[in-house]
Amino acid sequence: MNSYQDLKVWQRAMDLAVESYELTRNFPREEVYGLTSQIRRAATSVPANIAEGHGRHATGAYVQHLKIAQGSLKELETHLILSSRLGLVSRDRIQVAMAISEEIGKMMRSLIRSLQEERNGRTTD
Repeated sequence: MNSYQDLKVWQRAMDLAVESYELTRNFPREEVYGLTSQIRRAATSVPANIAEGHGRHATGAYVQHLKIAQGSLKELETHLILSSRLGLVSRDRIQVAMAISEEIGKMMRSLIRSLQEERNGRTTD
């Protein structure tokens, strides 16, 4: 794997970022510096941290950036749930984003585990 762009987790994180932008497109104008900004920032942080960690070429730094991406993912989920509870977006629409988020979370946990095992000299079959 030569590029972070080849990573399925990065690709799905980019899908979630696009979905987040689409979700916030019709938010009220007064939310432009509130939830709209927070959702978009958290959503773009996930693939950005995956890419940055991959580019560090050091397993420890990569794992650290993946953990930061996990934190951004949870932050994004919280903002999405709040948006739904405030009636800014439908619950059905949020469920789509939350499902993608759950998939990304599982992928990141698996990647972190794999990197840590590799760093510790163990391989997984």
